[in-house]
Amino acid sequence: MNQPAAPAATRHRGNAYRRHLRAAIHLARRRRRGLGPAPRLPLGAVLADAVAATVGSWRFIVVQTGLITVWIAGNAIFGGGAWDPYPFILLNLLLSFQAAYTAPVIMMSQNRQADIDRDRALADYQVNIRAEAEIALLHEKIDLMRERELIELTQLLKAALARIECLEAKGGAA
Repeated sequence: MNQPAAPAATRHRGNAYRRHLRAAIHLARRRRRGLGPAPRLPLGAVLADAVAATVGSWRFIVVQTGLITVWIAGNAIFGGGAWDPYPFILLNLLLSFQAAYTAPVIMMSQNRQADIDRDRALADYQVNIRAEAEIALLHEKIDLMRERELIELTQLLKAALARIECLEAKGGAA
C-alpha cells in the first residue's frame, strides 16, 4: 500500500528543530576542537596544587600544631634566654609569612580547578546536546510511524466498510 507523506506542518516543525539541533552540535564540535589535548602544566601550577593539597590536609594541621606547641614550650622553658620570648613575635612573623604566601598559592590552585570544572561542564553540555538530538530524532521517527499506522488503519477501515456496504447491498438485493 502507498503510504502518504507526513503532513506539511509536521515536516516543517521537524525540519526547523533538526536545523536547530545541527547548529548546536556544530557549535559544540567547534568548541571541543578548540580545547584540544590538555596542556602540560607549568611548574607554578604543579607547585600550587601540591601546596594546596598539603596545606589542606589533617596531616599538615597536626604537624603545624605540634611545631607551634614545641616552639611555645621551648621558649617557656628557657625563659629569659629563649630565642623568641613571650609574646612570641618571631612565631607571629613566621605564621604571618606563611599565611601571606599560602593564601595566594591556594587561590591560584582553586582558579585552575575552576577552569577545569568549566571545561568539564562544557563537555557535559555537549553530551547532553547530542543526547537531546538523538531523543528528538527518535521522537520524530515514532511520530511518523504512528501517523503512517493511523493512515493505514484508516484505509483498512474504509476498505472494510466498503466491503460491508457491498455485502449489504448484495444481501439486500437477493
